[in-house]
Amino acid sequence: MILETERLILRPWRRFDARELYKYASSPEIGPAAGWHEHKSVKESRQIIKNVLRAPGNFAVVDKTTKRPVGSISLMIGDTSNIGLPDDEAEIGYWIAVPYWGRGLIPEATREIIRYAFDDLGIKKLWCGYFDGNLKSKRVQEKCGFKYSHTVEHFPVKALGEEKTLHITCLTKEERQKTY
Repeated sequence: MILETERLILRPWRRFDARELYKYASSPEIGPAAGWHEHKSVKESRQIIKNVLRAPGNFAVVDKTTKRPVGSISLMIGDTSNIGLPDDEAEIGYWIAVPYWGRGLIPEATREIIRYAFDDLGIKKLWCGYFDGNLKSKRVQEKCGFKYSHTVEHFPVKALGEEKTLHITCLTKEERQKTY
C-alpha cells in the first residue's frame, strides 16, 4: 500500500532504507520520546526494518523531493495496538527526523492515515498517545483533531524497559467529519 500527500509518500519500509533510518533513528531526541532506544548501527536499523517496520500498517514517511525516508508512521489495528483495541479501532504512532521538525510533515502524514483508516478501512475510532513531556507529539494530535481521553500512569514501555506516563487521545469517525 502506498499513500500520497502533497509533500510525502507513505510506503512500506525497504531493506535498503536502513542507512537513512539509522541516520535519523540514532538521535537520542527521537527514540526515547517515541518509546524505543536510539539505533546503534546500520545493521541494527536493518534488523528493525525486517522485524518491526515491515509489519503491516507501518509506513516510511518519504520526502517527495529527496525520495528518502525522513520518519515513520504506523496504523496498528485492533490487537496489534499497544493499548488493546477492538478490531474496528486502531492506534496511530509516528516520529520524524529532527531536521524535519516544525514543517508540518507529521500532521500531513497523520491526516492521510486518518483518511485511509476511516474511508478505506472502515475504522470507527482512532487512538493516539504521547508520553509525558512530548509536547510536539501532543501538538500533532491536537492539529489532527484528536481529543484528550485519559492518562495511564506507569505504562510499560517494553523497548525501553521502563514505565512512563502515557496521555491517550481519541478521534471518532463522526468527529473527523465535523473537523474536515
